Amino acid sequence: MINVVVGSGTLVTFPTLLLFGYPPIVANISNNIGLVGGGLSGSWGYRREIRANTGLLLRLLPLSVLGGLGGALLLLVLPAEAFQAIVPILIIIGLVMVALAPRVQRTAAAKAGDAVPDTAPSRRRAVLLLAGIGVLGIYGGYFGAAQGILIVGLMSMVTVESLQRINAIKNVLTTAVNAVAAVTFMLFAWESIDWGIVLTIAVGATLGGLVGAKVGRRLPPLALRATILVIGAAALIRIAFFP
Repeated sequence: MINVVVGSGTLVTFPTLLLFGYPPIVANISNNIGLVGGGLSGSWGYRREIRANTGLLLRLLPLSVLGGLGGALLLLVLPAEAFQAIVPILIIIGLVMVALAPRVQRTAAAKAGDAVPDTAPSRRRAVLLLAGIGVLGIYGGYFGAAQGILIVGLMSMVTVESLQRINAIKNVLTTAVNAVAAVTFMLFAWESIDWGIVLTIAVGATLGGLVGAKVGRRLPPLALRATILVIGAAALIRIAFFP
């Protein structure tokens, strides 16, 4: 539900796996594959908003796919020690984005309420959007925590779409990134997949995606963000003091 509504479910599942003692690479890859089902069910729940923005989505989707492939390959090419060293930094970045998300959403809501919206975004903003989606696809394929929040933040600043439509696009783009990364991992890193984790997360994420698309908008955002921050902070303590 957090993935569909807020866009940072990995900041719950990944730190939880670390707290249970799973190696970071195994946790990251298995978590990525397991979350694909939740992305599909959440995207289905937002299908009306997706149909309203098919043109924009088709322009952005190839960049997310290519970025996700690049990020997944980057994870496999770089030494495992490099990922383990950067994990705390990535978690901190994700937690900061979760904390800043309300401000981003308020900015988007205020822009959506403008009397005369700018319906012809500049070429500079269009290039920024395309480049940003590609870079975030790489980030998502490599790690992905708070990727959704970053996409919402980027699109809120450079497009005139409503927050609900942006959220719908975000769900499709993050699902595409996770899916292409999942295929890459299954082809080249089968030994790093824990299928028990994959199945457990897949069941919960798929059901949560369906619920999140229907009733998640009514859940208190503060409660969701507090959950993310608490679990993320616990994971940082676990990494720092009990490696």
